[in-house]
Amino acid sequence: MEVMQVLHMNNGEGETSYAKNSNIQRKIISATNSILKEAILNIMCNINNKNVLESIGVADLGCSSGPNTLMVVSEIIDIIDETSRKCGISFPELRISLNDLPGNDFNDIFRSLPSFFHKVKEEKGAENCYVVGVPGSFYGRLFPQKSMHFVHSSSSLHWLSQVPLGLGTNNAMSSLNKGKLYISHTSPSDVINAYVSQFQNDFSTFLRSRSPEIVPGGRMLLSLMGRSSIDPTIEDGCYYQWDLLANALSNLVSKGQVEEEKIDSFNAPYYAPCPEEVKIAVENEGSFMIDRIETFEIEWDARVSSNSSDDKILLSRGQQVAKTIRAVVESMVENHFGNEIMDDLFSVYGDLVDDYIYKKKVVYVNLVVSLKCKE
Repeated sequence: MEVMQVLHMNNGEGETSYAKNSNIQRKIISATNSILKEAILNIMCNINNKNVLESIGVADLGCSSGPNTLMVVSEIIDIIDETSRKCGISFPELRISLNDLPGNDFNDIFRSLPSFFHKVKEEKGAENCYVVGVPGSFYGRLFPQKSMHFVHSSSSLHWLSQVPLGLGTNNAMSSLNKGKLYISHTSPSDVINAYVSQFQNDFSTFLRSRSPEIVPGGRMLLSLMGRSSIDPTIEDGCYYQWDLLANALSNLVSKGQVEEEKIDSFNAPYYAPCPEEVKIAVENEGSFMIDRIETFEIEWDARVSSNSSDDKILLSRGQQVAKTIRAVVESMVENHFGNEIMDDLFSVYGDLVDDYIYKKKVVYVNLVVSLKCKE
């Protein structure tokens, strides 16, 4: 699987789109607002503190599209506006870069910009806000040297640059994780080690790529799916969501809709790290210092209705979760298994989730990391 070519959230504004099924991601962004404010205030107070910052570079990596895309940008503008007023200084020029993979629906973002600019001008009186789209992988350079003061990424860095080495479709190890799509409690150590190694390589590459782009003293705020335990096979590592999807695919195997070998040859380019793994990568790479690192939990269905149509409220919790997951993973699953089974697959998946969450409380663990670029 060529992740850069295949992975994207579901585009458009249909019933299975990311735009209408991304409330969990929205709640995750909201939960980090206090850390976001802390990071922005540190930038405004500490970088080049002898002179007022006249231009600030901000990047949002893995911005996707839909109502969440400009949410962080709006919050940053509010913080900068409030701080500028308190300090009696002019609102600085803002250079905002929105990044995602080429398959992202950038046209949707661009269509939303005129109303966004109008709102900023009306509410803040600011006309010096510039937004650009930057397609490409964040596992590589994206921006000019020392052009960024703040880099943000939410619900993105758990996606790996590729399926771990040796687990790809045509590799000898591909069937080691038989019947599974990701790490599970039945996964052999070779599979677990391949995932851990891929994460360490990718996260280190991410840090090396950002280091020359961020000014000394600049900040990064990263939030991604994670886990609290060092053991990647425990349930809070989100493996059960992949296990249930594997079970749904197995259900379709029994109906003759999917070949069993297809399941054995699919491994998700995904990893939910623990804080210790992130600390190791940051320390080994050496360009950043960790200001804060913490985890928090959020329920699978986020206890909120979707942005979708009114009949969404009639769906079970499991079917709501299925729509959220479908909006995120469908591009990859469809590429491997084909489009014709998608409706049946996620219908079965929703039923399995209903059964699962009836028996126990199910949460996502989110990992939040605030970093400072070394002087």
